[in-house]
Amino acid sequence: MRIGMVVLVSWLVFAQGCMTFRTSDKKAKARFAEKGIVLKTTTIKRNGHNLHFVQTGADSLPTLLFIHGTPGSWTAFEPYLKDSVLLTRFRLISIDRPGFGDSDFGDAMHLHQQSEIMGPVIKSLKNGHPLWLIGHSMGGPMIVQLEADYPGLADGLVLIAGSIDPAAELPERWRPVLFKTPLNYLVPGAMRPSNKELWYLKDDLKTLATALPKITCPVFFIHGRSDNMVPPSNVPYGLSILTAAKKDTLWLTGNHFIPWTKYDTIRNYLIVNCIVK
Repeated sequence: MRIGMVVLVSWLVFAQGCMTFRTSDKKAKARFAEKGIVLKTTTIKRNGHNLHFVQTGADSLPTLLFIHGTPGSWTAFEPYLKDSVLLTRFRLISIDRPGFGDSDFGDAMHLHQQSEIMGPVIKSLKNGHPLWLIGHSMGGPMIVQLEADYPGLADGLVLIAGSIDPAAELPERWRPVLFKTPLNYLVPGAMRPSNKELWYLKDDLKTLATALPKITCPVFFIHGRSDNMVPPSNVPYGLSILTAAKKDTLWLTGNHFIPWTKYDTIRNYLIVNCIVK
């Protein structure tokens, strides 16, 4: 009994601090400095919420703005922000979505609530050059939500393994059992807000579906044929419902983690396709 209590208490303590996917600005800047790259870090207050993001590259260049999945943080796209080829062509920005990283960590929100915080900030970052939004996994529907809520915000969207089809989302009725009961304290770090927003996702996508035919900017899909976390069926769904948008698809051999396992291919695709305004 005592051993069980010790294990439980130890896990409760451990769970609060592990798997947060967070890093301090100081440590992050030091990592980039080792590569001779200046990392700019910013936190903006919007509607009482903190929004944290980082940037590399010159302000005079077109922008690639990356939005991570769930769980996660801006660091998911750290390799892209350090890429010497991308840095010659783009200003590179990566955001902590609300509830993750240093953007009010732990406070899960619906897609439209996150959009209300991020949209005006992203709009303020526009510099007169093309701005493309790139979202992986949950970041996929997030960038679609942003463009739906703020038409013309982006010059184009790139969904990497993005989940936008409500029919492809499993019911997973066990999720509320975690975040609506004391069991939530056993869930480690960023998995807590992740669990909650994934429960919201199916209904969020049903609402978002009504806006998809109105999106007019280019929408490009990059997806792994073996993705067993976000089904490949999301791509044909997007191609069929985004009736007013120019569309393109890049199918890759790989699973959900193609932003890193197929890094060179995706980097080169962004260079070729994310310039035209």
